Amino acid sequence: MIKINTTPIVLFGESINPGESKTINVEIARLHTTTKLNIPIIVRRSKFQGPVVLFSAGIHGDEINGVEIVRQLIYKKINKPKRGTIICIPIINVYGFVNKSREFPDGRDLNRVFPGSKTGSLASRFAFHILAEIMPLVEYAVDFHAGGASRFNAPQIRIAHNNADLKILADVFNAPFTLYSRNIMGSFRSSSERMDVKMLLFEGGKSLDINNDIAEEGINGAKRLLKHLDMLDLKHTAVQQKSNTIYIEKSGWIRAKCSGLLHDFNTIGKFVKKGTILATITDPYGKFERKVKAPNDGYIINANHSPIVYEGDAIYHLSNALGEEGE
Repeated sequence: MIKINTTPIVLFGESINPGESKTINVEIARLHTTTKLNIPIIVRRSKFQGPVVLFSAGIHGDEINGVEIVRQLIYKKINKPKRGTIICIPIINVYGFVNKSREFPDGRDLNRVFPGSKTGSLASRFAFHILAEIMPLVEYAVDFHAGGASRFNAPQIRIAHNNADLKILADVFNAPFTLYSRNIMGSFRSSSERMDVKMLLFEGGKSLDINNDIAEEGINGAKRLLKHLDMLDLKHTAVQQKSNTIYIEKSGWIRAKCSGLLHDFNTIGKFVKKGTILATITDPYGKFERKVKAPNDGYIINANHSPIVYEGDAIYHLSNALGEEGE
């Protein structure tokens, strides 16, 4: 039986009552021009008791595809919960978003400075306030990301090994792929885990790009998660995938063996056999053309979409690879 909730929650000094919707504009620091730059936090609460879920994106300011996913969750009113509370932060790093940059104005990667410091750098202070003000309220979270440096990620959830609760949630979200990857020191995900927040990290698409197929995967996964938590409003339908998520235990990067122009054969998300030609690398003068072949069977979970590569550049992330591991 669903119980009526009577307890307000407080975010950055503002109280939000059960059944209330509120946008809280948070100002951590102004621009160097003294211009205000607010970070909107959209909160929607049901009158009925239930979990608190966070959907966040834009921790890297150039990863716009995640921003689009959270935007659609708000626009389509998927963030209106049947019970409990849904907090949406479409753009965490609004400074980087304005500048189309991954980093904060102080040059730091926000996703490497958690848990932050109240008196530290700008990025560190922002990380501190997120953990101090928002995360103590949150029980479940999905943080949406995209590939950086022209690398296109197939839609995937990333979780750490040996976490049964996250394994259940990854099954429910049911992205095409789920990668086991270690928590990186200083990351939002790592700090959230230490606070006992069950966070899924979604990766899909590439920086400075909006891909509708990737956005749809993220939105549908979010709806499945909310339905699992009995929070999805009856107006919305959680579309089920045709197949279960593919778990990837090991993966590695295929690196360019020469510099040149990269001609990608569009194998992202596909299963390829050993020896499959994934791309060719050519020089601009028509003197050579070299094939990039899969060193083993596996799924292509990330592809470099840069037209120009240098020797040693990571160009494909292949599951079950024998090479270098990494996120």
